[in-house]
Amino acid sequence: MDSLRAALKEMPIIAILRGIKPEEVKDVAEVLIAAGIRILEIPLNSPKPYKSLANLAQVAGAGILSGAGTVLTVEEVKAVAETGVNMCISPNTNGAVIAAAKRERLICLPGAATPSEAFVALHAGADGLKMFPGESLPPVVVKAWRAVVPPQTLLIPVGGITPEGMAAYRAASADGFGIGSALYKPGMDLEELKLRAQTFVTAARAVVA
Repeated sequence: MDSLRAALKEMPIIAILRGIKPEEVKDVAEVLIAAGIRILEIPLNSPKPYKSLANLAQVAGAGILSGAGTVLTVEEVKAVAETGVNMCISPNTNGAVIAAAKRERLICLPGAATPSEAFVALHAGADGLKMFPGESLPPVVVKAWRAVVPPQTLLIPVGGITPEGMAAYRAASADGFGIGSALYKPGMDLEELKLRAQTFVTAARAVVA
């Protein structure tokens, strides 16, 4: 939990690498880390995800958090833990998955779309909340959640986040942003990835300054 809070404080972006292949992980991760991003996620609906996660765990150094996304079952949590990454991220709230992640000593970010789901997730031991889908949870919703959840709760909208939209979310007290296809797409040229990463990082630094 402290490592997640520290990483988000340094750079409030989770880079979501959906569709990445194992042989691409090292080069892509190095570009993103060099740009300043400190949290990287590979969803399990990517090709050979566990091999990719193992590769990500190897390239992630001190201060870098690596995790699996779209984790839906207890069995998947166990397989994720074996790859060496340290985060478990889901699109939904499932108490059994959250409990399994905590047993495996993984940072756990379940998805929640309503206050009821948010409180169920927190009660189950979630380390923060993935507000998903972000397209239907605009800054005004973040502000409303902040008024009722425990003050230390990490709120991270995911989906539809743009560099231009970060300021409004931050003003509503979002702690971070999950960025997927707006940042990375499978097979993307590394130079294009570098430029996109720099754009998001610059925007993020501006809103937390």
